[in-house]
Amino acid sequence: MRLIKSRTSVVSIPYSVIIGSQVESPAGRQVTFTALLEQLELFFFFLQEFFMSKFAKSGGGGGGGGGGGKVSVLSLASESSASSRRPKSTLTPLEQQVIQLKEQHKDAMLAVECGYKFRFFGEDAETAAKELNITCHLDHNFMTCSVPTHRLFVHVRRLVSQGHKVGVVKQTETSAIKSSGSNRNTLFTRRLSALYTKSTLVGEDVNPVARLEDGDEAGCADVSDPPEGFLLCISESWDKLKKQLTVGLVAVQPSTGDLLLDCFPDGPSHSELESRVLKINPVEILVPSDLSDQTHKLLLSISNASSQADDRVRIEKRDSAQFEFSAAVVTVVRFFGHAQEEDSRSLSSVASLESPVVCCLGPLIQYLQEFNLERVLRNERYRLSCESEGVTLNATTLRNLEILTNQTDGRVKGSLLWVLDHTRTAFGRRLMRKWVSRPLTDLHSISQRQEAVQEIMESDSLTLNSVRALLSHLPDLERGICSIYHKKSSTQEFYLVSSCLSRLGLELQSLLPAIRSQISSPLLRSLLLDTPDLLAPAHGFLKVLNEKSAKSGNKTELFSDLSGFPVLQERTTQIQKVLRKIQDHRKDVGLVLKAPGFDYTTVSGQEFLIEVKNSSSVVPHDWVKISSTKAVSRYRSPLLVDCYKKLQQLREQLLLDCQREWTNFLDQFGAHYHTMKRAIGHLATMDCLFSLTEVAKQGDYCRPEVCENKQQIMITNGRHPAIDLLMGEHNQYVPNHTKLQGDGRRTMIITGPNMGGKSSYIRQVALICIMAQIGSYVPASEARVGLLDAIYTRMGASDNIYKGRSTFMEELKEASEIIRQATERSLVILDELGRGTSTHDGIAIAYATLEYFIRDVKSLTLFVTHYPPLCELEQLHPEHVTNYHMAFLLNEPDVSSDTGDEEVQPEFITFLYQLTEGAAGRSYGLNVARLAGIPEPILHTSAHKAHELESMVNARRNSADTKLDVYLSFNTQMNMISYLG
Repeated sequence: MRLIKSRTSVVSIPYSVIIGSQVESPAGRQVTFTALLEQLELFFFFLQEFFMSKFAKSGGGGGGGGGGGKVSVLSLASESSASSRRPKSTLTPLEQQVIQLKEQHKDAMLAVECGYKFRFFGEDAETAAKELNITCHLDHNFMTCSVPTHRLFVHVRRLVSQGHKVGVVKQTETSAIKSSGSNRNTLFTRRLSALYTKSTLVGEDVNPVARLEDGDEAGCADVSDPPEGFLLCISESWDKLKKQLTVGLVAVQPSTGDLLLDCFPDGPSHSELESRVLKINPVEILVPSDLSDQTHKLLLSISNASSQADDRVRIEKRDSAQFEFSAAVVTVVRFFGHAQEEDSRSLSSVASLESPVVCCLGPLIQYLQEFNLERVLRNERYRLSCESEGVTLNATTLRNLEILTNQTDGRVKGSLLWVLDHTRTAFGRRLMRKWVSRPLTDLHSISQRQEAVQEIMESDSLTLNSVRALLSHLPDLERGICSIYHKKSSTQEFYLVSSCLSRLGLELQSLLPAIRSQISSPLLRSLLLDTPDLLAPAHGFLKVLNEKSAKSGNKTELFSDLSGFPVLQERTTQIQKVLRKIQDHRKDVGLVLKAPGFDYTTVSGQEFLIEVKNSSSVVPHDWVKISSTKAVSRYRSPLLVDCYKKLQQLREQLLLDCQREWTNFLDQFGAHYHTMKRAIGHLATMDCLFSLTEVAKQGDYCRPEVCENKQQIMITNGRHPAIDLLMGEHNQYVPNHTKLQGDGRRTMIITGPNMGGKSSYIRQVALICIMAQIGSYVPASEARVGLLDAIYTRMGASDNIYKGRSTFMEELKEASEIIRQATERSLVILDELGRGTSTHDGIAIAYATLEYFIRDVKSLTLFVTHYPPLCELEQLHPEHVTNYHMAFLLNEPDVSSDTGDEEVQPEFITFLYQLTEGAAGRSYGLNVARLAGIPEPILHTSAHKAHELESMVNARRNSADTKLDVYLSFNTQMNMISYLG
């Protein structure tokens, strides 16, 4: 209940009538009827705004998984007529300031600094309360919720992981400086200091490494960085004359500095774009507002592939005018025309880029400028191109072969990456993912990796063990130096990163004599000998810092030697002068209090207090009382008041000066960014080589022989790397041979019972080839592999709702892409092509497709089928085709006789998982039905029906054979008569 007091009486009215039941009334609080009317007016205004917002259209940029692109608008910031009629006095100064900020950043959730906490307002507060599981309440005119300052980085990351764009608004004035200015009675000025999305988590506000002493927060699982944080920008251009779609692509990882550029033609299925998106694995995609429907559906299908909201890709839509070539060129020229950094991209190199890439660069520059992260685009150019950078592994192949993730739950375990990744550093893990998704096509590079792995594995030198030990327990140096490069690093992060870099440099420097004498691998020598010189600049920066202040984040005492910082030196001198004056004043105070040994007291952060017992009567009347207890009172003299006020102003000014000097200091370190990044790249490569060595040490792995000019896959006792590892030490996986030669039998037709191991076998062949071209050892006793330019797969059966394709349509689309792109240097895997339609059509399509690969494409081909007629191709092309089947033991069922009728039983199959020459006559699908738990009555009926159909087919075949024999006999007799005549 809330009390409403009139001039003559007090009326009791339910509080919920006034502002709703969400907030309880303070006990005993009284308001006048005028206040009641104001509250009722405000209540009905909220109600009207609520219903109007239901029909309002959201504007601004982008949508995304988890509501990332939702435009959050404060209820009182609406542009409706009701808003214009509202008296301005109903809003507090802070609320008016928040509305102005919200108008400038409509597409972001704003966390506003208010003292010791950050507050959300309006719809932002309701959303934040829901996502963060915190309380939201009404305060004056807005719903609001808050988080403590020291936990900001946790909550920002949680909101960002759900797809939101979060802005951090900080106070730009300090209390002491403001109190001495002309605007001392006005509100603190605030401005947006940082914006964050999934791809732009760089800065002190969101970096958990900044809390070195706080194990609970620094190790919090829900604030860990994703392994990849790429921001991908896509543009499309349609050539009407050529009737061809060209896609431009620029991907940047602001937190690590990785930059990928690409331009490529794509077909109607967008398979090229899909494969690149899966390889890059972006967390955020930038697209024009007029993006084609088909591309939009593709990106949505990728974005919604994960059931977890925090794993979904955020899609940000931007004005399509930014993607026009003319506008993009202006942005690019303005940005790169002022590039003066060493090793940065110049305008001349940008001028050679294709127009679709430029159309991506322009909007990307503008987008990153909102976050102050645009410097990363000046890095050295790295071009992503499947044709020139490695083996082509399209999206279908990445999924079917489970190269990066498994198909069961989408996690890494069970994938090829899981098998190969034994790295110890975060930057090593990222590089290993690149290696796995882009196997090499350069024989020299493959051989160098193999030699390095072999030397690490066989060497008895302690040097390599020492280098491996150095890579343990390192922070993410790649992200760290990039944060410094963006001038967003905290003192704790900078000290951690620079001290690690300096230590690594010194340790490797001490190992140089041993490296030169003990290591022979050219790759290992180049990596280890170059790194110390690249890390040398870190030593000088570390010497300038005070370790204790750096770890505590105290910027006022951060620099141990101020000779290089004259501004800080002058400000420190001014502070010392005021402090001396305050200390000298102790004598005067001691004389007044008749206490020669007097010293100041500090209570609750209040310094330089004169503490006097309440019983004393010697306190001058002009002393200012600051606080008191029952026993004592604390004062400041007029001189202390003036000096303390000046001291606070100088200290806060020193903080501002230190922040400016700190930013300049980071900028100086950033000048060495490209050098440091190369050094960390060397360390990542070493980490990956050590990882491949761990793989090679597993049982029965061999170094494959990779040939450049010979098209072949010759594997002895090959095993599936992931299944073999999952089975552990039981050695249950049955090894198999593979013999494919481009100038000989290059096609294997594989038949056999369902569940017999056909799909596992063809996957293992492809994975062994990929491992060989990565430079890894392979799970086989012997392997010789020719360089492949691509691996194409068509496996499994699934529709694609987002693309509007049925199961069979999806199957044929994949086959069509392979037919178009495969070459004689490709490995093609087709698993049960043609099964999505009627038997005759399916056999016809499978037969014609396989014959095309045998006769025209001439690629190395593994073809799994349950259609016996396809095995006849071995007779037509005996020099190029071999039939195989997965061996099994057939246990014929007992045929019981009951009432004169024979009951047909399904066969029992024992799988041997051994690849054997020759075709299998049947697939024994009823055996799998039994394993799947199909009820016995259904199995018996199925077996009877199968027997009946088989008998019918055999009868027709026998009848046809008899007619053919009569026809041939008649022709023979007629030919003899003609000859004799």
